[in-house]
Amino acid sequence: MIDPTARVHTSVDLESDVSVGPGSSVWNRAVLRSGASIGAQCVVGRDAFIDEGVRVGDRVKIQNGALIYHGVTVGNGVFIGPGAILTNDRYPRAITATGELAQGDDWTVSPIELEDGCSIGAGAIVVAGLRVGRFATVGAGAVVTHDVPDQALVVGNPARRIGWVCACGARLTDGTGADAPPDPPPNAILGCPRCGREYAYNHQVGSLGERTGPLRGARE
Repeated sequence: MIDPTARVHTSVDLESDVSVGPGSSVWNRAVLRSGASIGAQCVVGRDAFIDEGVRVGDRVKIQNGALIYHGVTVGNGVFIGPGAILTNDRYPRAITATGELAQGDDWTVSPIELEDGCSIGAGAIVVAGLRVGRFATVGAGAVVTHDVPDQALVVGNPARRIGWVCACGARLTDGTGADAPPDPPPNAILGCPRCGREYAYNHQVGSLGERTGPLRGARE
């Protein structure tokens, strides 16, 4: 169902049973395959490909030419940069072991989960079967081959963690004002120079817990 308040360009390829939520926009030559679901207040860019059964949350931005394949679930507030690719098969083959053209029953989908608020940079690739955590950031051109913890900043091929990011998107700093390292000391306090939030690093689970919210009047 296409909500009456949604904007869908006339050149968009819409298959059956597609849902586009209130206030969302789908731009030129995008492809939305059967059963794809786009939430409210989303933007789907030109030439984006949303495969069958993909579920996209609310307030998501999918930039031009992004490819999102069957088995991907996108949370709320996620950013997917131009040309990013989210795959679904860890062992791809065009043919079976006996040389026949592979069909749907000849492979198993390895789902990807993009948690709320995370960002996937331009041209990044997320390998099938992985989770990108809440408010994590995947740098442009990165190739993600392992799960990404909440609020981690990963770059490179294969992607490696180089630091941490705030919910507002800024890179977190340590007590000296330098960029927080990828593996801070146990119970280290990391701060956001933009909005003033503070986080405590949990060494045992390798993740952050928010200690304080943004400072009054700070820029988000």
